[in-house]
Amino acid sequence: MPAAPQPAAPAEGDLELAADQAIEACGGDAREAVKALIVANNFLESQLEELRSNVSSGYARGRLPGARE
Repeated sequence: MPAAPQPAAPAEGDLELAADQAIEACGGDAREAVKALIVANNFLESQLEELRSNVSSGYARGRLPGARE
């Protein structure tokens, strides 16, 4: 089975810009920005778990109903 593609790492400049934007969105408070990012990450992880639980095991293995092997 082919390995799942890995997301590309953001370029250093993009990462710096994203960090600056997160801090700015939190009124310049880096601690608040970190807390907001943790909350956002937890939300995304819960969404991912929900999606995983809704996907059939056959589909997750790459087999679609009616597909020929």
